[in-house]
Amino acid sequence: MGVTGPTGPVLDRDEVDRALARLGAEHEAIETSLLALQDHAGRRLLEGAELTGLTRERWTSAEASITLLWTYFDAYTATLRTAREIRSRRRWSSREDLAELTELLRGPCVTVSGGAVATANAPTLASNAKLSEQFTLAELVERMNELYASSLDMVVAADAVWSALPARIDLLAAELQRTRALAHSVGVRPGEHPAGDDLERITRTLTGLREQVVSDPLAYWAPAQGSSAPGGGRPDTTVYDREARALEDVRREIEAVLTVRQDAEARLVRLRDVLSRADRTLAEARSARGEVLAKIAASEVPAVSGPPTVLQEQLATAAEYRRQAQWHRLSPLLESLEQKAEDELLRARESLTAVTAPLAVRAELRGRLDAYKAKIARHGLAEDPLLVERYDVARRMLWSAPCDLRVAEQAVLRYQQAAAEQLGPRVPERGAPADRRGER
Repeated sequence: MGVTGPTGPVLDRDEVDRALARLGAEHEAIETSLLALQDHAGRRLLEGAELTGLTRERWTSAEASITLLWTYFDAYTATLRTAREIRSRRRWSSREDLAELTELLRGPCVTVSGGAVATANAPTLASNAKLSEQFTLAELVERMNELYASSLDMVVAADAVWSALPARIDLLAAELQRTRALAHSVGVRPGEHPAGDDLERITRTLTGLREQVVSDPLAYWAPAQGSSAPGGGRPDTTVYDREARALEDVRREIEAVLTVRQDAEARLVRLRDVLSRADRTLAEARSARGEVLAKIAASEVPAVSGPPTVLQEQLATAAEYRRQAQWHRLSPLLESLEQKAEDELLRARESLTAVTAPLAVRAELRGRLDAYKAKIARHGLAEDPLLVERYDVARRMLWSAPCDLRVAEQAVLRYQQAAAEQLGPRVPERGAPADRRGER
């Protein structure tokens, strides 16, 4: 280094050569980036699209930034060319040449007209009435980096949304059309079935979503938190995902209706069988009630209701739906009927059990009486007068009609008590084995 000038110490020849080499490499990198941005598919799409909303606003700004980028790059190129020409004048640059080169390479010698800046309307610069603005090469590179990053971020974000969402929406729309055709084949239509209404709503939503994504892709871009890299973020698929889930729900419902169409006849046969068994059980309960009332006295026997006609009417309606291929109506009706039929069969069985309970009590008393008689006989007490008398009394009550269960139960208890007294512990004779048989 030698003489000190306004921009600091004057660079020597080696420092100038190194600076020119660095600036040349930087110039090449900037040019490559600008050309890549110029050829970016997202930028070409933005130029030809009818934009709306946030995307139109940001593209207007980005387009101005790209124009200004080329203006800055041209000024950068011209300054670098001038510096190279000065350096190439002679092999050994003079002090005056080195001072001039130092001023070009370090000083604010890059001039950009104020009109170009104002016309470009770059968002990072204050548009004012200056005739021109001057920058150092370092300042100009920093400005270009800022403009390039913001422009690339906008282009990459729009391109990412366009690359992701429209294709996915089209695939979902195709699936939607297949589901609509399937729904129509089983009678699921708007206004007649909730699934048909859902399909209409999904169709409207997807149509509107695609139009919005195409015209305003940045409205569906979620920037990455804390990321400063251009294009940091991801497409916002919230609306798409919601409609995809809704369509999946509808598709499952349509498949359920299809399943109904395939096994409707078998399910109707099973329903008729269950209801027929319930009717037969109720008929048996009514018959048993008459028998109980005739054979059992002083007993509360619950009334037996008739078969519910509403279920038979609904079954007839289900059969009519099947004949008319109204599967969307048949599906929920069959599910409801199957549960109601099982409930009705359970009710009929409970009614039969409740009605025949007195007969079961009488059978239990008869069994208990005969069991004690057999036990008495094993112990050699069958001819005991008291036991014979009490057995006869209890048997007449249990085998006569109508039978008073309360009185008969008391008679059985009296026989049991007498038997227990006769079978109480006895002292065995000398030399005789003790009777260790217990009650069974």
